[in-house]
Amino acid sequence: MIRLALAALFIIPAGLSLSSCSTGKDDRNKMLISVRDQRMLLVRDGKPVKSYTVSTSKFGLGSRTGSNQTPLGKMEVARKIGDGYPKGMVFKSRRPTGEIIKPNAPGRDPIVGRILWLTGKQSHNRNTFGRCIYIHGTPEEWRLGTPASYGCIRMSMHDVTDLYSRVGEGAEVQVFRGSLMDTSAGREYAKLHSRTDYVSFR
Repeated sequence: MIRLALAALFIIPAGLSLSSCSTGKDDRNKMLISVRDQRMLLVRDGKPVKSYTVSTSKFGLGSRTGSNQTPLGKMEVARKIGDGYPKGMVFKSRRPTGEIIKPNAPGRDPIVGRILWLTGKQSHNRNTFGRCIYIHGTPEEWRLGTPASYGCIRMSMHDVTDLYSRVGEGAEVQVFRGSLMDTSAGREYAKLHSRTDYVSFR
């Protein structure tokens, strides 16, 4: 009986981690990701909400299988993984390992915190889900702001946890080469935050 209770304690969090806590498709939130700026802008109901520093692939842009490149274009969040776990939880094959690490832990580069698994919505990026392209947390926070990933979009542990709590499955993701200042939402955000975040829109 005790063994069954202990097993249940382990299984339930793992099960929760594989699904979104919300129901229905999220058609209110959109994530705009600028490769030039290495920034993400969260837009809700057409209005800019928050900007985050990210890291795209150090191997460039593209959708070829095995390229380790970040795909361009329109995608959406297919699955959310990580509900309820600590920000520093290490994930392997999308499963929590039980290990918790701190930001910038020396010699470590696993997936941590939260995972937003993306699926492509255009012909050239249809294989995004199969390539296991995620928005996820990284312990290598000192690399954020420069292309450093193996295809995924990396965020700090704090930021990916914050983003995860704001968006649901089905939320749109757009990755593009240009600056956030090339978008109306980016210009509006910069105008509202001209003394803070604006300087990071390069």
